[in-house]
Amino acid sequence: MSVSRLTEVHKNEKNLPKRLPRPSISLWLALLTFLILFVHGLYGAEVSLHRLGQGMLNVGIFTAEAFPPDLDRWPFIANAMLETFQMALVGVVFGVVFSLPFALACAPNTTPHNLIRFIAVNLVAVFRTIPDLVWALIFVVAVGLGPLAGILAIMMDTIGFCARFFAERIEETDPRPAQALTASGCGKTAVIFASIIPECMASFIATSLYSVEKAVRSAVVLGLVGAGGIGVELSAAMNLFRYDQALTIILTILAVVIAVEQLSGWIRSRLISR
Repeated sequence: MSVSRLTEVHKNEKNLPKRLPRPSISLWLALLTFLILFVHGLYGAEVSLHRLGQGMLNVGIFTAEAFPPDLDRWPFIANAMLETFQMALVGVVFGVVFSLPFALACAPNTTPHNLIRFIAVNLVAVFRTIPDLVWALIFVVAVGLGPLAGILAIMMDTIGFCARFFAERIEETDPRPAQALTASGCGKTAVIFASIIPECMASFIATSLYSVEKAVRSAVVLGLVGAGGIGVELSAAMNLFRYDQALTIILTILAVVIAVEQLSGWIRSRLISR
């Protein structure tokens, strides 16, 4: 083969798409561990065609007994749904308010000290790691049954969710306006409220709206453990086999969640279009 031909072949090899690298031993071990856990999970769940078929039959029975929905307790259901929405809204508002100082402490460009940042980052990680259902159980023990436990649980969950994304957005801000204000003699607090927070405000509002959507869904589940709201009504209806009332509650929850998501999406689209 001529030199020119070898050169052409070499150039063509360079233009070929990159191939997948050969898996390492550690990757094979990780895949094997994943496969073992997956198979063990299927075995532990006792998945079978018989159980799936029986489950479909039971769903059919539930659907047949649930129609038509029973509206006899509609005033109580509507009041419980309103309580659930208010519980979610109040919890998110307090959560967002407390998320901002946590975010400022977590972001490297706004934290007062690295030690404070270390403590804040780990606290936010704890808030985010513990599920809201566990928070609800803790606060039911602490303050008793009712919406207050749900509000506190949603607040803690919101702090863990919002503080992380707030901190990431603060870290991504353009440093030049802050540097200009610092050079003109402004203190750190003035720089934060005059430059950093205004730049991040649209992102903060969007994240907060996502938190409201998340909290409304969570508030329904929190009621099942005694944190108040429509979850109590749903649990009672299912335990008493009043599937027609349960369907009314489910449809009410669905309508409210869709309405909240639509309103949240509309507000976010208005913010983006500006």
